[in-house]
Amino acid sequence: MDRLVYVAMSGAKENLRAQTTNSYNLANISTIGFRADLSAFQSVQVQGAGLPSRAYATNSVAGADMSAGTIEQTGRNLDVAVQGPGWIAVQSPQGNEAYTRAGDLHVDPNGQLMTAAGYPVLSDSGPIAVPPYAQIAVAPDGSISIVPLGQTPQTIAVTARIKLVNPAPDSLERSDGGLFRTRNGGDATSDASVQLVPGALESSNVNLAAAMTNMIELARSYDTQVKAMKAAEDNDTASTKLLQTSS
Repeated sequence: MDRLVYVAMSGAKENLRAQTTNSYNLANISTIGFRADLSAFQSVQVQGAGLPSRAYATNSVAGADMSAGTIEQTGRNLDVAVQGPGWIAVQSPQGNEAYTRAGDLHVDPNGQLMTAAGYPVLSDSGPIAVPPYAQIAVAPDGSISIVPLGQTPQTIAVTARIKLVNPAPDSLERSDGGLFRTRNGGDATSDASVQLVPGALESSNVNLAAAMTNMIELARSYDTQVKAMKAAEDNDTASTKLLQTSS
């Protein structure tokens, strides 16, 4: 009886863990450039002498879905979407280099180019500072051009170039705040082949229908595990009564 309870209990616990991952994805369905977490179940054998036939279910985040979201035109000068594979380099709160697909950028009151989440955007030489300007534009290669404040529209100056990288997907892991970083902690090299779509943003790649279906399936699976535990309790009660009657 204890085996049934153990298997059902571990299954219910791991279903809740998978539901947490799925809920995290659903919560970020409107987050610009978000990459959905992938969770996976696997059977793990119980370690220890005399228990070679026992196994329990585990669930863990197996990585992130690196498929692209939908690129939607916004017409805003500082909105950019990464076209195809690639990432925008930003500075994490810890001061390290990190990567994002969220291209909703702005210039803060100090003249620093930032993401909407408040991360400084990087060039190859560090955080990007933008001089006072009358007009600003971002080119497909990440170059930032401005018409300096007080100058004519014909006076265009290139102030910096956003660092664009394209490391191998399996070399990245999710960090805090929806950012990604390299697994070895190093900085990815710039990749000139990465291109931006100016005046556009990439939506989250979470599939709403699939996530909702997964939520229902996980809820039903959890309910099945709970019913199994209740059945084990009922069987235990019936066995106890039978033993009492026999005595």
